Amino acid sequence: MTKDQPRWLKPTVDYGPLAAFFATYWITADLMPATAALIGATAVALALSLTIARKVPLLPLITAIVVGIFGGLTLWFNDPVFVKMKPTIVQGLFSVVLFGGLAFGRPLLSPLLGAAWSMDLDGWRRLTFRFAVFFAAMAGLNEVVWRTQTTDFWVTYKVFGILGLTILFSLSQMPLMTRHHQTANDPEENSGV
Repeated sequence: MTKDQPRWLKPTVDYGPLAAFFATYWITADLMPATAALIGATAVALALSLTIARKVPLLPLITAIVVGIFGGLTLWFNDPVFVKMKPTIVQGLFSVVLFGGLAFGRPLLSPLLGAAWSMDLDGWRRLTFRFAVFFAAMAGLNEVVWRTQTTDFWVTYKVFGILGLTILFSLSQMPLMTRHHQTANDPEENSGV
């Protein structure tokens, strides 16, 4: 977030579409209008980001593309399977990208988070590996949940479960991040990328 953009912009872009999805599903108990709300709110969030911040963040853009494709398929075929697969695709894609970066010697969380937290190269490698494994596990968990549970349960899991598990996992990484933290005066290069 830049200094000249309002504080509400990032949370709106990140969580506004999810809130619209949940509210619409809660009101209608139907995935079709909830999916339409998700697509519309995602487009509005990206337009707000572009208008106010003069840029579209990469992760919300990737998510928006997947939402557009799988949400569109859900509406086109009137089949909720596509929107239920969307978290699997997004989480799986994040995992593959992070593992791919590691395979090429580039811990990709460093350029994404390096401005907020400074760590040594080994720390970034370990954190990237852990998040890659986490995202792969979350993709698998979404598959289990949507294939074995009711739609109501899946919607609750999508809105609260995924977010809650991500927050808990992120907090569990604080010891690693603290152990590998560097100050600006440390002689070793912070990111290594």
